[in-house]
Amino acid sequence: MFAKNWLAHDGSWFLAAEEKFGMETAVELDKKAWEKFAVVEANRIRQEFRIPEGGGLKALETALRYRMYSAINKQEIVYADDETLVFRMVECRVQAARRRKNLPLFACKPVGEVEFSLFAKSIDPRIETTVISCPPDPTDGFYCGWAFRLKSEGN
Repeated sequence: MFAKNWLAHDGSWFLAAEEKFGMETAVELDKKAWEKFAVVEANRIRQEFRIPEGGGLKALETALRYRMYSAINKQEIVYADDETLVFRMVECRVQAARRRKNLPLFACKPVGEVEFSLFAKSIDPRIETTVISCPPDPTDGFYCGWAFRLKSEGN
């Protein structure tokens, strides 16, 4: 219930910003908010659940399972190989709500790029984030997907 309320507030705020300022400005404001919130959320999760700083992909995997989203969205976390963690949002309440209201999918890619990369870097600064697919990109069987890799020592 707390996670649903958090998301309802986030969505209400976004829709109010979109109504007053238009989609482009609402997305820019959303990105600015996620620049701060993703870092706060990651740090609080890391501290609360004693996830080691600089713990690599295993630490990120653990932290992703404690995000607010994990309580309300169906997610999938797999390893594509020893060096790549893949996260997929299989069911997304935001996008499901938009579909129920006959609205187009929210093109969340620019916000997600900020959100997921800063969350990952707050768990371990060596983690690099790459979008696999996120609206407005077409997706197949999931709403958004992200790949996380540990930056090698030589890079």
